[in-house]
Amino acid sequence: MTPQVSSVYPGGSKSRVNRAGQNVARNAATEEDLEIIDEWRSAHRAVLNTFQAILRIRTRSTGIVVAQRHKRKSTIFGKLRRFPGMQLARMDDIAGCRLIFKNEKSLIAFRRQLHKARFNHRLRHAPDKYDYITSPKSTGYRGIHDVYEYDVNSAAGRELRGLLVEIQYRTLIQHAWATTVEVIGFITESQPKFEQGDSRYQTAMAYASEILARAHESRTGPLPDLPARLLVARFRALDR
Repeated sequence: MTPQVSSVYPGGSKSRVNRAGQNVARNAATEEDLEIIDEWRSAHRAVLNTFQAILRIRTRSTGIVVAQRHKRKSTIFGKLRRFPGMQLARMDDIAGCRLIFKNEKSLIAFRRQLHKARFNHRLRHAPDKYDYITSPKSTGYRGIHDVYEYDVNSAAGRELRGLLVEIQYRTLIQHAWATTVEVIGFITESQPKFEQGDSRYQTAMAYASEILARAHESRTGPLPDLPARLLVARFRALDR
């Protein structure tokens, strides 16, 4: 059955998108639910294109690397099943842009300037809410995220108003660590990113994050109280 789709919001309405997501989480999604999710997910492409264009202009000739990511449907479904109470219309990382900086100083300076930008897209949270550099995740993840709400005045883009995009800011060191975690997920049956599977991977990567933060960025990471000798000894033991 073809869903009755409103011209105001991709997928018909936020409540209809949320209901489709709930059905996915319960493994009870209908063909109509899947079509609605496809339409809603596809609508984020235009939002993603707008933000990556803004970021590429602002980073021109700076050495800052810009990348973009449109969340895969299988990843969306996995997240809904891990967090059954999640409202799909509020999932804020369907459209994602990533900025990679040589060091933390340039990261902070660029982000501060972007927060002052004169556009209608609205930052949805306090600036320090997703600061995982100051407060790393227990997994060892470090970086900063911002979530913007898309706004546009054109008739063509009106139905996209309110869709969300996530901007991730990482240093080269933080990005190397995060990429390693992704690789572990690809080549093993464990997913340390989601704290699933063999816990040794999660522990080793938390130690690695702490070592990298101290050795290369003059910071502490997720294990700030662990003495350096013990930190290195435990990491080496797991590595063996």
